[in-house]
Amino acid sequence: MKCSQPESMNLKKGVQKRLSQALTEQGIGVFRFDFTGLGESKGDFADTNFSSNVEDLIKAAEYMTEKFYAPRLLMGHSLGGAAVLQATKFIDEVEAVATIGAPCNPRHVTQHLLDKKEEINNKGEARVKLAGRVFTIKKQFLDDLNEQNMDGIIKNLGKALLIFHSPIDDTVGIENAAHIYNLAKHPKSFISLDDADHLLTNEEDALYVGRVAGAWAERYLS
Repeated sequence: MKCSQPESMNLKKGVQKRLSQALTEQGIGVFRFDFTGLGESKGDFADTNFSSNVEDLIKAAEYMTEKFYAPRLLMGHSLGGAAVLQATKFIDEVEAVATIGAPCNPRHVTQHLLDKKEEINNKGEARVKLAGRVFTIKKQFLDDLNEQNMDGIIKNLGKALLIFHSPIDDTVGIENAAHIYNLAKHPKSFISLDDADHLLTNEEDALYVGRVAGAWAERYLS
């Protein structure tokens, strides 16, 4: 099985560790990795985009299948949540998907780039602060986001879906969770994270997500 929280910073590493801890305590094997150019992964983030993140997920699943077992649960946080929704259709063995604070469409990211959008379009790139870190964002990154259409993917997901979202998330609004839930077919579930922030900085919030996800997944994983 696979748990993926793709953003990479010290804070996110702590969240990953707590989620993994809660899942492994329930007997779920966890495979974690950084997207290209993030964390300990090689490559240049500036040359990546949402589509390449999805490809990273598919390649990670192929590696798992070859070396261990095929992934049956995909779990993604924030933009990683949108990525696992899209990657699911390429990984036949997946039986369940869980998202945490995920946007209903990756184009949501462009809302955080509005003050840099003109510079990116004119110069081809710009330095942008996202989730507490500064990244080089190129025009191809924006173009790729604009080409994504998640509605059809969500409608035809064909997998059990669990949506975690905080009603006070000021990075990805709760309306994103509502949109995903309304489009998805059953079986689907929604868990409110009450007063949690987008990054799950409270240790108990991350552990709670992992524990609930593990208990929920048991029903759907053959």
